[in-house]
Amino acid sequence: MTTATSIRVLLVDDHTMVRRGLITFLQVFDDLELAGEAATGEEAIEQCARLQPDVVLMDIVMPDMDGVETTRAIRQRFPSVQVIALTSFKEEELVQNALQAGAIGYLLKDVSARKLAQAIREAHAGRGTLAPEAAQALIHAAAQPPAPGHDLTERERDVLALMIQGLNNSEIAEKLVVSPSTIKSHVSHILAKLDVSSRTEAVALAVRHHLLD
Repeated sequence: MTTATSIRVLLVDDHTMVRRGLITFLQVFDDLELAGEAATGEEAIEQCARLQPDVVLMDIVMPDMDGVETTRAIRQRFPSVQVIALTSFKEEELVQNALQAGAIGYLLKDVSARKLAQAIREAHAGRGTLAPEAAQALIHAAAQPPAPGHDLTERERDVLALMIQGLNNSEIAEKLVVSPSTIKSHVSHILAKLDVSSRTEAVALAVRHHLLD
């Protein structure tokens, strides 16, 4: 039953049976209303433009345009629409990427109907909900040391790229149209930030950790 204060929900999942189950779930709660459904990221964006839902339940792993990319596009184009990631995956990188893309919540598909309904209400009110596994993934990620080279400036990354190509300071200076002393300073900063003592070590570390990919 639709009420004047119903929260309109768009379902996004590439599996028809999952969407059918979610539709059945929505019908149980008087304050939740099916706004529409989408099987792809592109379709989800089109539905948001046409239907203006309040909350989107977003599958993360989908072919072509995945849920993270779709979430980012929806949040940029329709900032009033809240997105909850609803997925079977709890890997740290997926959790981080979804939240960075603008998802207000991250839940696993085994969540109870009551908790999912409450998460939708919370999202509509601008409050986030995380599955315990997602919260634990974030805590674990926060406890990890930062990746090597995370603090390199853009110019230092340019210099490092030329170092990997085997250019010396004078050649790098000529390429970047600056003085050799400026390049020498950049190289010193790069070595310090990578915690290495030589250009060879810096290049080896950069290649090993794919710092410039």
